[in-house]
Amino acid sequence: MAHQAAGIVLRDIGDVNAGVRELRAALRLARRTGSAEREADVLGSLGTALVHAGRTADGLAAFDRAIRLSSGVLRGRVLHRRGIVLWILGRFPAALNDFRRAVSALQRAGDQVWTARALSGRGLVYLGLGSPARADADFVAAGRLYAGTGQELEAVHTVFNRATVAFRSGDLPAALSFLDEAAFRYGSLNVPTPFLSLDRCAVLLAAGLASEALAEADAAIGDIEQIHGQSTKKAELLLMAANCALAAAQPQAALDRARTAYRLFQSQQSAWGQAHAGLALAQARHAAGPVSAQLLRAASQAAVRLEALGSAEATQAHLLGGRVALDLGRRDEADRHLSTAAQSRRGPEMARASGWLCEALRAEAAADPRRLLAACRRGLAVLDEFQFTLGASELRAQATAHGAELAVLAQRHAVRAHRPRLLLTWSERWRATALAVPPVRPPAGAGFADSLAALREITGRLEDARRQGRPSAALQRQQQRLERSVRATSLRARGAPNSAHSVVNIPQLLDQLGTAQLIEIIDLDGVLHVLSCGAGRVRQFTAGRTEHAIRASDFARFALRRLARSRPGDNLDGALGILRAVGPQLQDALLGPAAGDLGDRPVVVVPPGKLHAIPWALIPALSGRAFSVAPSAGAWLRAHSASPPSRPHVTLARGPGLVTEGAEVPLIAHLYDDVTVLGGAEATAGRVLSALDGAWLGHIAAHGSFRADSPMFSSLRMCDGPLTVYDFEQLDRAPYRLVLSSCDSGVQAPAGADELLGLVSSLLPLGTAGIAASVVPVNDYAVVPLMVGLHRYLRAGHNLAESMCNVRLDLTGDQIQQATASSFVTLGAG
Repeated sequence: MAHQAAGIVLRDIGDVNAGVRELRAALRLARRTGSAEREADVLGSLGTALVHAGRTADGLAAFDRAIRLSSGVLRGRVLHRRGIVLWILGRFPAALNDFRRAVSALQRAGDQVWTARALSGRGLVYLGLGSPARADADFVAAGRLYAGTGQELEAVHTVFNRATVAFRSGDLPAALSFLDEAAFRYGSLNVPTPFLSLDRCAVLLAAGLASEALAEADAAIGDIEQIHGQSTKKAELLLMAANCALAAAQPQAALDRARTAYRLFQSQQSAWGQAHAGLALAQARHAAGPVSAQLLRAASQAAVRLEALGSAEATQAHLLGGRVALDLGRRDEADRHLSTAAQSRRGPEMARASGWLCEALRAEAAADPRRLLAACRRGLAVLDEFQFTLGASELRAQATAHGAELAVLAQRHAVRAHRPRLLLTWSERWRATALAVPPVRPPAGAGFADSLAALREITGRLEDARRQGRPSAALQRQQQRLERSVRATSLRARGAPNSAHSVVNIPQLLDQLGTAQLIEIIDLDGVLHVLSCGAGRVRQFTAGRTEHAIRASDFARFALRRLARSRPGDNLDGALGILRAVGPQLQDALLGPAAGDLGDRPVVVVPPGKLHAIPWALIPALSGRAFSVAPSAGAWLRAHSASPPSRPHVTLARGPGLVTEGAEVPLIAHLYDDVTVLGGAEATAGRVLSALDGAWLGHIAAHGSFRADSPMFSSLRMCDGPLTVYDFEQLDRAPYRLVLSSCDSGVQAPAGADELLGLVSSLLPLGTAGIAASVVPVNDYAVVPLMVGLHRYLRAGHNLAESMCNVRLDLTGDQIQQATASSFVTLGAG
């Protein structure tokens, strides 16, 4: 019994081979006792360990002998163990039969602990067979039995399993809540959790966080290799990592992981694993290119094997087969695959959306635009349901990646048909949708505000330690822990599933534009298409290539950074020469012939997410006019219709450590009557947020930090620490207008299909009409006169776009000031 217990512990903590050695020793001793029950019990433990070690035939043979030797309660326990192994191997019908027999035998005997175990196992099988409601009922019943018998570890297993049910049912916030609870309780018991990584990766993938999911999967694989852990679990993690790499557009990484997973599943004789790894291999080969008849055969074989197993992934295999067949010009074969896959338009949102994608691809191949657009419309409507179950703006933004191909199919048709209004409709349909409604705040009792306050305090101490050269590793670890806690709490927020996506009304848009012209830029297959909207019409133009626009923008941003960091006496000819040359290049790439359609009207620019950080004022057609930049035409309409507060209250704040000490703030304060000025110890994050809430105008002079690795932690530095995007999302009503004079304050991270995450985007859903912010670092001294001039024009009744234009025209004598003015953009409706 001691050897058996040691073997079970070694097996379960991951040292499978050592566990097998202990269990073989236990088996030899059990046989010497002459007790059939002792031998059967040890054989059940050994069978599980052998399968985990990749020796499936030996493991199942051990189980067969154990069942022959056992009866009553012991047989129920052995059936439970074999059911778990059969579930791991993907043999669901056989596993379900074992668990039903086990539950019946153990309930009759009154064995509560093992009944709970058998219920948990049966729940896992129900999940595999696509019955989440039955699975959840079994997990809840098992949890009650475990709690009543003091089984802490196994009670946590049921929480983890309920996370899987929530995920399979499409409830990501609930899945994340269960996973976080399970992780905390496992941590309290000091239990390794590579299996937890599997489900967390699946949830992150569904949320569109592919790179994060891949990093988690690879870390779990490293952990399991370090402790020589379960071969079965390593294979599953490798398969998950392959799928994560595919979603992260890393086909070679996907190929490497899928090949290794396939070999492991093959050695384990896992039909389920081989079929799913085979699909991942075929998908990775398709992503890496080129297509071939051999690849089509692999996709078809994967579909047959997955269908035989009853796997929902058969739909993805048929979708792949349809894509490859279309690329090879085999229309009939493509239609067979796609029509089969399209039958998945029932069930969870992701499966339904995938089914509508298949229908859209069939319609495109058949040159049936009406059917194509109907399928795209239905598919995106399904994803709307999914997106609005998510409360966090980050999740909403990232989740739009699932609908990108549906939107692109409709846009391609509109471009080919040269129907500009149709192109505008479909470009708006899946652009900046996460900004359509404010994020849902975490519940008051979730400790979110306390975590944000703790994060500010630790970050402030960390910055002080680094500045003074003191050790900071422990503080950095605390900062990272608090950031994880804040983000996890935010991601768990539930959305409002009944929210409806508002479609832009084009006649209303054209009417609201008045004398302004809206320029919407669409990136389609690497080519920029421009819609010029105004004076009651929408015109369509083709501009340059996306890569050329990005290259010109990189040169422009480099030159502006160089000028921002310059000192008296520096030779600036190179940087100034770049700026003179790059303006026309940006215009050709981004606007093309549409630049000639602008007349002398004010302009609203709606670029793709990846092109938002361009210094738009360098473009000759824009530099001398009032213009603003918006994430979408719909976002501009909402900002345009925002009502100013009845009281024209102004809030001015300056953070610590500025070279000029926020010198513009006292100069600006004299321009207004109803003004609150916060500086020094008064400029805490809490007081600044409170003063900004519902203000007519806000101005913050503070160090800005853009976090490309985690945009929601982009921040402005207040006296007590960073004021992050999460903090801004707690406002009841954002200031009507806001000026951010810090470096990079207008930089936002592209996310999902065509979404943005950052300081600016967090304020637009909360009632802000316009924001002035920089898209590159700026010269601290040059900012002061620029900001004072901007506020003089605002005080005189101009909007932000008009005021920024006037300031640019005023600063004609000083090249550094001109460059600084070109570094700022007006976002929203001005």
